[in-house]
Amino acid sequence: MKAALRGAGRVMAPSAMTAGLVAVLVGVTSSAAIVFTAAEAAGGTPEQIASWMLALGVGMGVTCIGLSLRYRAPVVTAWSTPGAALMVTGLDGATMEQAVGAFGVSALLITLSGLTGWFERMMDRVPVPLAAGLLAGVLVQFGTGLFAALDDHFVVVVAMFLAYLVSRRWLSRYAVLVALTVGVVAAALDGSLHPGAVRVALAEPVFIMPTFDAQVIVSVGLPLFVVTMASQNLPGVAVLRNAGYQVPVSPLIGWTGAVNVALAPFGCFGLNLAAITAAICTGEEAHPDRRQRYLASVWAGTFYLIVGLFGATVAALLTALPAFLVLAIAGLGLLGTIGGSLASALTDERWREPALVTFLATASGVSLLGIGSAFWGLLAGVLTALVTRRGPRQAH
Repeated sequence: MKAALRGAGRVMAPSAMTAGLVAVLVGVTSSAAIVFTAAEAAGGTPEQIASWMLALGVGMGVTCIGLSLRYRAPVVTAWSTPGAALMVTGLDGATMEQAVGAFGVSALLITLSGLTGWFERMMDRVPVPLAAGLLAGVLVQFGTGLFAALDDHFVVVVAMFLAYLVSRRWLSRYAVLVALTVGVVAAALDGSLHPGAVRVALAEPVFIMPTFDAQVIVSVGLPLFVVTMASQNLPGVAVLRNAGYQVPVSPLIGWTGAVNVALAPFGCFGLNLAAITAAICTGEEAHPDRRQRYLASVWAGTFYLIVGLFGATVAALLTALPAFLVLAIAGLGLLGTIGGSLASALTDERWREPALVTFLATASGVSLLGIGSAFWGLLAGVLTALVTRRGPRQAH
């Protein structure tokens, strides 16, 4: 009995539970709005959008819990935030069936990369500065959207921005959550909030038969794969390794991809290793004993399952929020990612010009032959590198 109580005490460790909850709050509040917008871009109905949240919540919950228990390490997974941002423009004009087909192709490539060990070799083919430039180009519209909203909603947006800045100084982990809370209160006071649309309801899975359209696969599926692997899984592995957890990479990638394949018809567009939220669960705040910190990611998985089950409520909450508030909170949530991507893209002088070309071409939103700017941005960057770089000696 004493042993059982000690075991329960370890599992219920307040620090681990809190770390898991904070990880989920940060992940959801910083990017759920982008997922919602991406689903709308593909013409998703409220029921389908709720199914997206259910599939993503179940996918993250199962992988967080299963992989953490298997390897006794704080393995935190997340949906692909840059992938969702990419889809906001990439899915414009596509059907939900075509979108699901692209999700399946991306997830299958991720699975194969993990199972066959292609991951490391594949990443060698896509230089980090180009992948970072691609990501920054995709996300920059959300950063500028934050300040564009000042024109018509100055008081609410400024209140959110100031709350974010103050929280970054003293409550860094909760900065986005505090900004969202302040924004909701300010929007309620100026009459732009519509709480009547919110209802508490369980999400139901909606199966969507995938169709495979070549243009959508090239403009969404392949860039989703590249961005998820280079900008999400790479830093996710780095977080684990930096924290001293030598977990085999290929099984982690393979399992996240396989779960993604299974849930893609229900709206699971991208699962990957988390970086920012993973860092919350790998630090000393999660548990004083590093061998027990995997409990924080188990709790994160549990909370993700709850988020998924109430996906309809999450979708309704976002519907109640005015569009400018959604854009503003998305911009605040992505500031760190945009800054980190730009730094990675431009730090190495040898790759600065190709990375800058990738960033500018992607940010332009150009669409040729029905293919989105993410593909053309990466192609332009590769072409720039091939023509202008003659080898390692050019840096001298």
